[in-house]
Amino acid sequence: MSSSQKLSANARVNIPSILYKLYEPFLWSQIKNGPRPHHIGLIVDGNRRFAKIKGLASNEGHNAGSQKLEDFLRWCWRLDIKIVTLYGFSTENHKRAENEVDYLMDLILKKLKQYQVDPVIRREGVKIKVIGQRENLSEEMITEIEKTEELTKDHDRFQLNIAVSYGGREEIVDAVKSIAKQIQDKQIVLQDIDEEMFASHLYTEGIPDPDLIIRTSGEERLSGFLLWQSAYSELYFTVVYWPAFRMIDFWRAIRVYQQRERRYGK
Repeated sequence: MSSSQKLSANARVNIPSILYKLYEPFLWSQIKNGPRPHHIGLIVDGNRRFAKIKGLASNEGHNAGSQKLEDFLRWCWRLDIKIVTLYGFSTENHKRAENEVDYLMDLILKKLKQYQVDPVIRREGVKIKVIGQRENLSEEMITEIEKTEELTKDHDRFQLNIAVSYGGREEIVDAVKSIAKQIQDKQIVLQDIDEEMFASHLYTEGIPDPDLIIRTSGEERLSGFLLWQSAYSELYFTVVYWPAFRMIDFWRAIRVYQQRERRYGK
């Protein structure tokens, strides 16, 4: 899709409320009884472009994107989708301007602190896990990550994984290093290595692979997100920028997922 088409899709006039109210239950009737993904991976993209077309500063786009996550989680809980993994901050994002990196990290810190005391997180039983290379993060960030994980570790209804300082290639390299050290320490032998063992050395150990991965903004690539885990994931790309993503956009993704036949290589 061209840049002008993406711009049009995100700057469109809102559907009149009466039409939206008619379309929403129609779409719900199509998906409510169909199969639902157990685990959704989410690549949130388009915050800065959303801000640009709205005449706002980039940071305002990131703010809007952060707020949108709360809506998305509610939509998932309504469908009883158990796990969401959010691509929050990639290893490549460290290369952005220092002031933008600092702002994004501050947003993540605020989100973690919010989840520590959020009654909705407690009521819905949401376990929070942060995946990524923590050695690249500040001491304050690591402290808040550990505190959030500790406070929610016994929640067992839903799970939110936040990928921070995450890269799929780095995750695989770290897994290889971990296995190599076990061989070096004579804890395992080469013949012990199989897919199950390898997966146990990934950041997502114990978490089932995503059934569906959604990426906003019209970019059609994974950008290093869950490279090992996404082998059989269904992929859904939408031109809508993340802050403009609506419930009906989410339901459309679910409808497409339900229409696909998952073959797992067969």
